[in-house]
Amino acid sequence: MRCPMLYTVFCYNNEAEVAAWSQQKDDALMAKLSTVNEKLIAEDKLRFSARLMYTTSAVTVRPGREPMVIDGPYAETKEQLLGFYVLECETLEEAIEATRRLAEPREGGSLEIRPLRSMHQGTGI
Repeated sequence: MRCPMLYTVFCYNNEAEVAAWSQQKDDALMAKLSTVNEKLIAEDKLRFSARLMYTTSAVTVRPGREPMVIDGPYAETKEQLLGFYVLECETLEEAIEATRRLAEPREGGSLEIRPLRSMHQGTGI
């Protein structure tokens, strides 16, 4: 039997487009995602999820002799990281299937799956 592995699913989309959604559209999407989340929790797969605040609230720290702190993420992309999930699955294929279910209610954007390696033991993740 294989040991379960943690996978992070990063949610990317065009932040300006998402910010322009009506409250009703956003609420409808969140309700659909809540249904998927509840099923993943019942299957003991979903460990954690979070919706990130907009990139205008972000600060970037660039390493160096004296770390530099810069307002904003300054990502050179059309899509921004807007949230993430942490799934516990036996295989990558199982993580892909769970992510397909998370993708169904979404409009546009992309979901990136990456294995997660904990840096701190005993944190519950």
